[in-house]
Amino acid sequence: MTGFLAGFCVAVLPLLAAGFWLGRRTAHPRNSLGGLGTPVEHATFQTLHTATLAAPPLRAGLTEETARRSAKRLRTLLGTDALCLTDHESVLAWEGVAEHHRAEIMGRLAGPLETGRGEAFRLTCDIIDCPVRWAVVAPLTVDDRVHGALVACAPRESAVLVRAAGEVARWVSVQLELADLDQSRTRLIEAEIKALRAQISPHFIFNSLAVIASFVRTDPERARELLLEFADFTRYSFRRHGDFTTLADELHAIDHYLALVRARFGDRLSVTLQIAPEVLPVTLPFLCLQPLVENAVKHGLEGRSVTAAGKSHISITAQDAGAEALVVIEDDGVGMEPDVLRRILAGETSPSGGIGLSNVDERLRQVYGDDHGLVIETAVGAGMKITARLPKYQPGVHPDGGIPRT
Repeated sequence: MTGFLAGFCVAVLPLLAAGFWLGRRTAHPRNSLGGLGTPVEHATFQTLHTATLAAPPLRAGLTEETARRSAKRLRTLLGTDALCLTDHESVLAWEGVAEHHRAEIMGRLAGPLETGRGEAFRLTCDIIDCPVRWAVVAPLTVDDRVHGALVACAPRESAVLVRAAGEVARWVSVQLELADLDQSRTRLIEAEIKALRAQISPHFIFNSLAVIASFVRTDPERARELLLEFADFTRYSFRRHGDFTTLADELHAIDHYLALVRARFGDRLSVTLQIAPEVLPVTLPFLCLQPLVENAVKHGLEGRSVTAAGKSHISITAQDAGAEALVVIEDDGVGMEPDVLRRILAGETSPSGGIGLSNVDERLRQVYGDDHGLVIETAVGAGMKITARLPKYQPGVHPDGGIPRT
């Protein structure tokens, strides 16, 4: 991410310089700005403000809609009579006068779009009073791939416009690069959620259906209840909308899961829940706690022999901790070597000994920052205690919402 930020700064600094240049060229007495600052400062702030308004649409990628929403701001930055944004096929948005030059401009873009190098050329026009006679093409490049071009049109040739258009195009390219990063990150998290679902399905679904089948003849009503629990749990786990959920919904799904587990293990499993009502609305990444409970079941029960001494207890608590909800999942099972746990979280070894731990840890860090990764205490024969700190409020994080951008 540091590289992207560095690129962003490199692209913004020329915009600041343009602001200072504009301020000096249009200097007026201080009181003409209402005492808000010098002309240079005012121009600089205006440049930054305009760039800030142009950025959000571009962070969604280069489309007709995002080009249309950002073109006016970009034209303001350059102070040109007309500006257009293109992809390889067509003009996505035209802002300003002389739109009849669309076809001519697209006809001149083959070279710049192929080489990634800017170009300036004289426009041909039969309209005597056409206000633009010159065009500057600045390619929009991300990772050595040309996505399209920014074209600025003006009445006359200008070396200043050539440089300014190039710098603004670099700034736009940084926004498109960040858009690519956001999309890649979204695909990665979606793939991780799919991996979790795939991890749940093989052993859990088979075992649950086997338990339900065992009750069909001996206790049909019990079988019916478990089928409903199974349906509710799988409906939640395989839902298709939203990257986030509420703590209440996640705990509700966990309750369905534990009902199926208890049907399988009987009195070998006991569960204690202590949930503070005030943290139930807290939003968290979807399928974030359920894998931790499944991990506790695996280490608490499935790692022990089926004997009277093989009983296990799982504790789930969610407490109000000021600006955060503190969730702790603890089992008294077989535990794990701390070194093995570190390798699992680092992705250096198969997570077969820790279902979903690395997945959940990574997603929490991506959403809330590295300070909010899982805190895990364990040792061989000493069980495992997993603590997750969930901020009550995080910009962009809300139930059924998409993955926030950082």
